[in-house]
Formats: sequence, structure tokens, C-alpha cells
Amino acid sequence: MKIGVLCYPTFGGSGVVATELGMALANRGHQVHFISYKQPVRLNHFNQNIFFHEVIEPDYALFEQMPYESALVSTIVDVAQSVELDVLHVHYAIPHAAVGFMAREILQEKGMYLPVVTTLHGTDITLVGKRRAFAPIVEFSINKSDVVTAVSNDLRNQTYDYFEINHSIEVIYNFIDFNRFKAQDKSHFKQVIAPEGEKILIHTSNFRKVKRISDILDVFQKVREQIPVKLLLVGDGPERQLYERRCREFGFASDVFFLGKQQAVEELLSIADLFIMASEKESFGLAALEALACGVPLITTNAGGLKEVNKHGQTGFLSDVGDVDDMAHNALELLNHPDKLEQFRENALAYANEFSIDKIVPQYEEVYQMAIKRSVSAVQG
Repeated sequence: MKIGVLCYPTFGGSGVVATELGMALANRGHQVHFISYKQPVRLNHFNQNIFFHEVIEPDYALFEQMPYESALVSTIVDVAQSVELDVLHVHYAIPHAAVGFMAREILQEKGMYLPVVTTLHGTDITLVGKRRAFAPIVEFSINKSDVVTAVSNDLRNQTYDYFEINHSIEVIYNFIDFNRFKAQDKSHFKQVIAPEGEKILIHTSNFRKVKRISDILDVFQKVREQIPVKLLLVGDGPERQLYERRCREFGFASDVFFLGKQQAVEELLSIADLFIMASEKESFGLAALEALACGVPLITTNAGGLKEVNKHGQTGFLSDVGDVDDMAHNALELLNHPDKLEQFRENALAYANEFSIDKIVPQYEEVYQMAIKRSVSAVQG
């Protein structure tokens, strides 16, 4: 198949999933065409089946803000016609689902029907998509997509709750590539971080309020009162400086490492004892799945899709949002019992295998074929 992919090219979960999926599809022999305003960050090596098409925004003094969506539609139309795309896969509803619909309508006027598959990733539904300025177009474009998928059952259910959706939403979980995400021997690095054998907690995110980094620091402080421990905070975002100051004020800045954005997250996960996530909203929890693949048990809230990623009492523990006492208790339960921690490590890896890229990518291939069949029916009808 020739597959067009619309995504954000940044470190966000939707862009990461879109890029990893596109690369996996290319490795399976499909021709994949990424369309965005810059090359996705994880699209960092050559593959003969992968092509990138940059969206060039018009430079015209009349516009205070460049009409990116219009330029994106035009680029899709051009790419679809020139390479004869079979299907267009848009990741994150805003604005990509609406853009995909418009491109499909233009192409249909030109005698070509391009089926659109829309994947919902989370905040495009639960946060941004619910706003009055976006809700009507999100609902419309979802309903006009040929096939819609969501990354968790929880997100699918919330989509039905928030919007009037008139067709089915397929659940296809996010996935993990075990060629990359696996435990590695990084004992030399661990010795630098924890020279006295301290336990290591790790968290990765974009440091937005919804991630509740303050709760993570509270949990860390409670655990730190009981046992020697270090905390690795991976990522960046608007609240990073706030929490750096807080660590200094509370006197444990030397035990907390703000590492910024990292490409080789798997190397950091390899030295961690526990992964902690305190989010109040989480459509799936891709960072948590990456931890499982590296054999790192989870201490998380029960928000959204985390209930589908973290099996309570097996791969880690779930707590109510904001219940830092319970999260700290659960962390200590594992850290103070090495045999139990080791069993949870084994469970984590075993469960992560259920999300292997080799199991998930064929599900997307089936969805593409479904969309193509529906497009044929639409044209004939």
C-alpha cells in the first residue's frame, strides 16, 4: 500500500506513535509518505520506503498568522495525486481530521477517492477537543472519517460520551518496539547516579499540569524518608523551572536529576527500579509501556488508559489521582521486598509483550484495508 501519514513532528505521544508506526509499515514493504511542517524527530534514518513532504506555508503580508491548514490540504492533494496514495492516516484529530476530510473532498472532485483513517490519541478529545472553539469540527470530522481508531478503550468511551458519534471506533493500542526498548546493562551509568546503591525512580513526560509533577515530588519525598532513593525526571515543559525551585526549597535537589529531553530513554529506564506516573488524565500511557518493556514496574494513578497498561498487583500498582500516600506506600512495598520487585519486573516484561509492534501493526493494516473497501463502496454507491 501507499500510505500518507499526517502527524505532529514533535516529541508528543501522537507524533512518536505515528512515526514509529510509519517506520514499521515501511519495514513491512509499504510505501509511507509523511506530511508535516518539519521532519518528525524519530524519523532519523534512511529507509527506501519512507518519504517526507514538507508543508511550505505561504509568505504573504496580509496574514498575521499563516494559514497552515490550507497549505497542509494543498500538500496532501498534491502528494495523493502524484504518488497515488491508497489511504491517508491522520494522527490527532485537531486539525488533521478536518484537513483530511477537506483533502478527500477536493480529490473526489478530481475523480480520486482517498479514504481517511483518523486515530484519536487523547487530549485531542479529552482536553482541546472539548473546547467550544473546536468541538463542532472535531465531532464533524470524526464522523466523516472512513475509519476511526482510539488508543484505548477508555479514550473510545470518552469520545462517545463527549460527542455524538454515529459510527464505530476501533481500539488499537499503542505499541512497543522491542528492538529498541529492552533492558540494557548500564551499570556504569547507574553507579554515577546512585553510587551508594540507592534505589532509582524515573518519570518521563512533557511537564504539563495534567502530569501532576508536584505529586511525584511528594511521593519521592515520602519514600526518601524511609530509604535512600534518587529520582530521574526526563523531559521538558512549562513547569520544569517551578519544580526545580521546589526541589531546592525542600532540600533534596541533589537527589533529583532533571535530564531534559532524551532520545535514548531506554538507557535511562534500564537503570530504574520503578517508573512513576501521577497523571490526572492519560489516554494510554506510552511512557509507562516503554518502562514495562524494559522490565520496570509501574507506580501510577488509575487515570484513563493507565488501567489498561498497568495491571494492579502484577505489573505495578494503581492509586487514585492525588493519593500520594498510597503511591508512596506501594513504591515502598516493592522497593523494600527485592523478591517481589523481581517478580513484578518479570510480570512487566511479559505483559509488555502483549503490545509488541509485531502484534499491533497488522491491526492497522486491517484497518487500512477496511477503509479502502468502504471507499470503493462509497464511490460505487
